[in-house]
Amino acid sequence: MLQAMRNKMHGWPAVVLLGVATFAMTFFGIEGYIMSRADTYVAKVGKHEISQQDFQDRMNQLRQQLSAEQGDSFDPDAFEKPEMKLKVLDGMIDQQLLLKANQDWGVRVPDQAVRDYIAGIPAFQINGQFDPTTYRTLLAEQRKTPDMFQDDVRASLATQALPNAIDASTIITDAEVDHFLDLRMQRRDISYAVLPKPQPADAKVTDAEIADYYKAHLADYMNPEQVSLQYLEVNGAELKPDAAPSDADLMKRYESEKQRFVQPEQREVSHILVNVPANATPEQQKAALAKADKIAAEATPGNFAKLAAQDSDDLGSKRQGGDLGWLQKGVTNAAFDTAMFALKKGEISKPVLTPDGYDILWLRDIRSGEAKSFAEVRDQLVAEATAGDKDRQYNEVAGKLSDNTYQNPSSLEPAAQALGLPIKTTPLFSRSGGEGIAANPKVVKAAFGNDVLAQGNNSSLIELGNDDAVVIRVAKHEAAAAKPLAQVHDEIGKTLLDQRIAAAAKQQADGLLARLRKGEALAAVAASANASVKNATGVVRVQPDVPAALRDEAFLLPHPADGKPQYAAVDMHDGSYALLAVDKVQGADLSKVPHEQRDMLRQQMTQAYGAVATQELIKSLRNGTEIKIAKDRM
Repeated sequence: MLQAMRNKMHGWPAVVLLGVATFAMTFFGIEGYIMSRADTYVAKVGKHEISQQDFQDRMNQLRQQLSAEQGDSFDPDAFEKPEMKLKVLDGMIDQQLLLKANQDWGVRVPDQAVRDYIAGIPAFQINGQFDPTTYRTLLAEQRKTPDMFQDDVRASLATQALPNAIDASTIITDAEVDHFLDLRMQRRDISYAVLPKPQPADAKVTDAEIADYYKAHLADYMNPEQVSLQYLEVNGAELKPDAAPSDADLMKRYESEKQRFVQPEQREVSHILVNVPANATPEQQKAALAKADKIAAEATPGNFAKLAAQDSDDLGSKRQGGDLGWLQKGVTNAAFDTAMFALKKGEISKPVLTPDGYDILWLRDIRSGEAKSFAEVRDQLVAEATAGDKDRQYNEVAGKLSDNTYQNPSSLEPAAQALGLPIKTTPLFSRSGGEGIAANPKVVKAAFGNDVLAQGNNSSLIELGNDDAVVIRVAKHEAAAAKPLAQVHDEIGKTLLDQRIAAAAKQQADGLLARLRKGEALAAVAASANASVKNATGVVRVQPDVPAALRDEAFLLPHPADGKPQYAAVDMHDGSYALLAVDKVQGADLSKVPHEQRDMLRQQMTQAYGAVATQELIKSLRNGTEIKIAKDRM
């Protein structure tokens, strides 16, 4: 810009203007550059920022979890929808609010709870037992250390600490259970008559009326804007794999990564925990240490399990005599690790202060580290190498597709010929999507975007899922247009006639209901409309032989008073109406409810009440915390 000004200006005006520009850039532009700070958070909860990376990691975790659970029915496109992203982010905000509340109120997750949770994960087990080697291998594949994973687990458990405490403090009385059962199993005697649809006073719809309705509701009779696409797809599952790796290559990889297949030294340990409360006073700490010293002095290999069952505060292991199984370095906290690896086989330690309290350890056995042979891990190496080659092949083809279609933006032919990919097409679809790749929101968004639709260019590479991507271009475009009146003439005529019948049916039902409320008998009123009365006794809230609309309305009406039924006119949602009478209400026979059903109901009510209380707590925490959401970074 300065050079352009210099070319056009000469003399002292140029000198003055350029001097002012230089001054401004020096004292304002550079300062602004230095002082500015680009926010990158997706949400800010108080002082805590939820980063884009954390948000994407959570999205990926949920995507993988649902994919594993739902299999072929999994819809990856759901995760591209703004409402799904906001729902996930709201969950992360709620978790952060609970974590901050834990910190403020001194709620802590014990190390033992973290260990028990990890040991119970089936993916880390072999024959139902926690396997440290499997644990470390799987974490390495996810590029995580044990400490990182333990922090994740601790954070996850921490978010449940307060909800679990609320559930534990929720008390459901027998009276509340009885009241719920009485409402749920209440019985009502009803009578009803379904009225035949009346003929409206004006049963003929004219062409003029249809034309007027068409003009007034033109938006309801539009063919939407539509496009059909040409596209090239690169799918990793369809790529021909390279030749299988040779044993020489596999051996080379085995030797270079041998440390991965080493079974670390393990120790079989039992422990007795004497808990020290959070924020304990000096007196409480002394009392806990004195108790731990007494136990340690009495403990022998012969009575250790009995003492653990009797005195340990670790509920997870005391029932197994304090048995923690085989442990290796990094699975427990640093103090526990140090004490465990300082013991000799058969020794019992003195009390060790750990974040959970005072631990007394008994080292029962030692298992030295061993390396798996090449033969044992050959299949694993083959799978890893094949997957790596497949990823490289996909990335190479996808990269060439992206480059070629970018360099030739007006056609897919050059890329198709260069890569040997067939040009595929889609049927016409609207902005609401279609079938095949047109069901993917990212494809629909690109298809109707300015660059592809208005400019006529190829799209950029669109990721459909793992190892599956497309480049699209518009093959055909049809603008939105109103359907011809002749095409919708009969449909509109039926709509108008249905409206008149529904209005006449409601008018008739309201008139008959008024007669019932004045004291006429249901049978006589129904007969005047050529309807018959049906009776149903002991109707409950879920009863398939009574129409749902009648059943629902029956349980909304008040109890009959002074022996007089309660009446209602009920819309049957098919253009007809029914007259309904509630003749009698009976409470539930609670003596027939089994104890097991009552206990299950009490548990369900506890969870439901606890969930409501937890949501109220979160709502209160939200109201007391400044929360900022950057939707443009999601």
